[in-house]
Amino acid sequence: METESEPYVRLATLRQLHDVVGELNTARSLADTLQTVADGIVKGLGYELACVNLVQPDGDLVVAAFAGNAAAEALITGRVGARASWERRLSMGETWGELRYIPHTEGWILLDDDVPQWYTEGPDPRFEDEWHPQDRLYAPMYAPGGGRELLGVISVDRPRGGRRPGPWGREALQMYASQAAIAISNARLRANMQRALVRLEREQQALRASEESFRQAFEYAPSGMAIAEMGGDQHGRLLRTNDALCRLLGRSASAIRRYSFSDLVHPEDIGTLLRTSAEGGRAELRLARRDNSYVWVSLRNSVVADTTDGPRFLLTHVEDIEERKRNELQLAHRASHDSLTGLPNSAELRARLSARLCERPNAISVRETAVQAVDKAYGGYEGGNDNGNGAGNGAGGYDEAGYGGGVVPYGQGPGYGGYNGTSGAGYAPVPAPGYGPGTGGGYGGGYGGAVEGYEPGYEPYEPYEPYDSYGDPAERAFQGDGFDPSAAPAPLDHHVHTVAPGADPDDGSKGLAVLFCDLDGFKSINDRFGHNTGDAVLIEVARRLNTGVRDGDTVARLGGDEFVVLADGLGATDAADLAVRLRNAIIPPIRVDGRAVRVGASFGIGWASCGMTVEEVLKSADQRMYIEKRSRSKVQRRAG
Repeated sequence: METESEPYVRLATLRQLHDVVGELNTARSLADTLQTVADGIVKGLGYELACVNLVQPDGDLVVAAFAGNAAAEALITGRVGARASWERRLSMGETWGELRYIPHTEGWILLDDDVPQWYTEGPDPRFEDEWHPQDRLYAPMYAPGGGRELLGVISVDRPRGGRRPGPWGREALQMYASQAAIAISNARLRANMQRALVRLEREQQALRASEESFRQAFEYAPSGMAIAEMGGDQHGRLLRTNDALCRLLGRSASAIRRYSFSDLVHPEDIGTLLRTSAEGGRAELRLARRDNSYVWVSLRNSVVADTTDGPRFLLTHVEDIEERKRNELQLAHRASHDSLTGLPNSAELRARLSARLCERPNAISVRETAVQAVDKAYGGYEGGNDNGNGAGNGAGGYDEAGYGGGVVPYGQGPGYGGYNGTSGAGYAPVPAPGYGPGTGGGYGGGYGGAVEGYEPGYEPYEPYEPYDSYGDPAERAFQGDGFDPSAAPAPLDHHVHTVAPGADPDDGSKGLAVLFCDLDGFKSINDRFGHNTGDAVLIEVARRLNTGVRDGDTVARLGGDEFVVLADGLGATDAADLAVRLRNAIIPPIRVDGRAVRVGASFGIGWASCGMTVEEVLKSADQRMYIEKRSRSKVQRRAG
């Protein structure tokens, strides 16, 4: 019976083989061809699983197509096996013509190599030619033309009859692999031809690009576009602009044609425009609107060339970056300002102070003498008792005149002297119960105690011209929200040396005062009422400090409850008076969540001077602040 049916079986198999081979040449792409190869094995050759492994440019083989089991397809498709591992497999087992059969008795050693595989466990074969789940059958595909270039390998599994393929089944699989190799080669050739045609078409389109297609892209671009003339007397003149650019600048197309970009650019950005190359040049600058305002834009240039005459026109893409620039400024502001109070932070304070200082070569023979000069002018740190308590006769520890003649809170007797180290009446308060007349010298005693009903004995604090910290080129290094070292001039290039005022308060000398402020009693507020209340106090203190200084002065938060004020153009008397006013502004009660809290403040006045470092200046003011703080009792400090 088998003998009589064998011709029929072969004929049916030939028909199926003919059908699936015919389908190989109908696929439109290489990926479709590979999947058709896998599907044809399952459909026409009687295997339940088929996998196509394709050789990659690097020689390794990737699972390019799978048929017969969706789970297996999802697991191994796209995975790569090394070429060496595949060559090992193709040299093992039994040779069936061009096919390679590896029985399960030998294939177990391949279970752990890197070739993607889908095999399951199964019982030993019951008869000689029964197919085992771990049997392997491979059909190599070689490039047509008689060579032995390996294109890929077809692997099959689970013959539907449950038996190993016989001679006819092996021959059919080998013939199919040969036809699949031809189909894959043809698919690759078609793909290469299609890519070549696409490249050729693109080149032709570029060569024969019409004015109409360019006009469509130009006119309806969502961002600004402009065409400018290149060369000749009218070089740079705008020849055409699109609607987006007209809307951006608030000008009509006919009006814009009277200008060039150099006519519209902000005066400060003209150098940037001139440095921007014609081909591929990029720049960010400001262009003038019709209402005389300016908008930040990004320019990108390209040249529209003529193959015979060379460059003809300059095509410029104009993009509105106003919002981005605004965000950049906000980020820069956040980086240089305290997030809680909005004041300049420690880094920004040091940058602004550093911009005013220099090494001052040849001005001071020894660097240390600059610090010594300031200390000498304001009393130094030696010479007496630290607390400076006395009758105001100059026996103080901080300056030569001691602490005397100032206002003493809640009591009578000698006051606390000042910072300048000179004797004199200091602050002469209006005689009143509880205030003793000052007999010592100085300026600083007045803000060491309570100040209600206080009237200075000298002229009141007069408003002075605001200090423009950004007008001078030497100060422009910290213009905006951060210090730009590249913008800073050389130390001796138009730099005005910062010098501390002299010891004599009447000599009229001015300097850059550095007021170091430390809050008294703030920690107890934080501990008792919580950090939210403490934050509210810091915000209010920052507001009061900002309100009490000039527009050009700097109020910075150094950290915690420490603040620093930079005020230029002050004499010693002005600085002491400013400290008094700021302290008076801080001590009134602050209402937070329905309760009134109160902090005091201790101030130390230092002076910036070229030849000093930033840290030396801040340390000088900090030490003076602690001397002032220690000169008063804790009760007095909490009272203001």
